[in-house]
Amino acid sequence: MATNNILIAGFGGQGVLFAGKFLAYKGLLEEKEISWLPSYGPEMRGGTANCSVIISDTPVGSPIVSTPDVLMVMNLPSLDKYEAAAAKGAKVFVDSTLITRKLVRDDVDAYYIPATQMAKDLGIPTLANMIMVGKVIKEAGVVSFDNMVDSLKKVVSAKRAELLELNLKAIEAGYNYIG
Repeated sequence: MATNNILIAGFGGQGVLFAGKFLAYKGLLEEKEISWLPSYGPEMRGGTANCSVIISDTPVGSPIVSTPDVLMVMNLPSLDKYEAAAAKGAKVFVDSTLITRKLVRDDVDAYYIPATQMAKDLGIPTLANMIMVGKVIKEAGVVSFDNMVDSLKKVVSAKRAELLELNLKAIEAGYNYIG
């Protein structure tokens, strides 16, 4: 029985909720029990945004993740706010392009991914979130790396179908990132 309590946080407009929705759909297609709970400030773009995602082999009792075992942060205020909440032994993923400080804690596994810079270098500047997701999948194993396209089709709208391959490219870049 495995349960992954995932918290993804950043500024509105960074694709935090999209990343969480993708992981939730991926878990659903793998026949897991899932929960996806978005939360964002009234400012929307530029304000804070986070989402709780639970992917489990057993039914999910509460959709709220207060002690994540996987934490993905896209900006410094999110790291400052949620670092202490991460469970002992948690895997913490940091966009090191936007967050220059290292974690204070030494009882968690830290992964520093220059996702925003990687996205710019790959010509997909809006997909740093999915680069981070790729690294989360690789290191935390919350879902399998197989059949990404099926899950992406659930979250990328038909009118934005051209973004499907770009999202896949971003996930693969994060999954293959060594740093």
